[in-house]
Amino acid sequence: MSDLRRDPIVGRWVIVNSGHPLRPQDYEREEHIWRLGECPFCYGNEALTPPEIEAIRDPKTQPNTPGWQVRVVPNKFPALRIEGELQRQGVGIYDMSTGIGAHEVVIESPYHHKDISDLLNEEIERVIEMWCRRIIDLTKDKRFKYIMLFKNYGPSAGASLEHPHTQIIALPMIPKNVHEELIGAQEYFEYRERCIFCDILRQEAQDKERIIIEDKYFMAFCPFISRFPFEIWILPKKHNGHFCHLLREEIPSLANTLKEVISRVKNVLPSPAYNFIIHTSPINGETQESYHWHIEFMPKLTRVAGFEWGSGFYLVPTPPELAAQYLKGIEK
Repeated sequence: MSDLRRDPIVGRWVIVNSGHPLRPQDYEREEHIWRLGECPFCYGNEALTPPEIEAIRDPKTQPNTPGWQVRVVPNKFPALRIEGELQRQGVGIYDMSTGIGAHEVVIESPYHHKDISDLLNEEIERVIEMWCRRIIDLTKDKRFKYIMLFKNYGPSAGASLEHPHTQIIALPMIPKNVHEELIGAQEYFEYRERCIFCDILRQEAQDKERIIIEDKYFMAFCPFISRFPFEIWILPKKHNGHFCHLLREEIPSLANTLKEVISRVKNVLPSPAYNFIIHTSPINGETQESYHWHIEFMPKLTRVAGFEWGSGFYLVPTPPELAAQYLKGIEK
């Protein structure tokens, strides 16, 4: 028997297999097959990337040389380009805009084979600090309305290079998925005069069974309305709409939470590719007090097929309650 569950934010339905759920070992193990050749992100190969935008490095070293801990470069094949003038036009019933934006790559460390779960906490803190610095800098460009930060790990998750990195894309408009989430959060706030994400935190704290990690500042849990098996959300406990408004004392906590989440997923699941996305408020517009920034982490264990594309429903073969037990080490 399956459960139908409705997302209270955007109204999406998911189908959760609670009758015959899949275990971690039931998912197919993915062999990561990477493009061969010299890695442009590796230490000593700085000349293989476009000139760096910013870096955390030894102050005695020069840009585009060794001596860095975290390095930011333009994407060599950008989805959008920062140069040019933003122009919108109509072509019949269609809307068009020049491809203005920004597309940056944050090289998380000099180590080719070290993902976030393999780094020291202080190394992850430097990565988070750089994410914030780049978002704050890009926000100064009034052409941009939204900044998306995401990570693709593994070829099936969209990564073309093995060296761990995250990407930042600044957009001249608010994406549809983000817009729907903003509307859902605002409608909930207007009706109940409370933040939907704060209510989700309270609900998870009350239920307890889906929480994986929790400390003073953050909670990581498998959401009740997971779209994917072993999906995890990381939410700050303090209401805050913008990721880049992260408090200094929260950064070590977020670094540890992110490291622990990825470590547990890799310990439980068979070499998963994954994505994570930082959901944050739009920029250069009105502040929406009903929104609450968070991270959505999604292992690539299943494929979106015809039913999902046709209906908008998601099929979840492992209930989030069971996934949380595996990730906490309760279920063997």
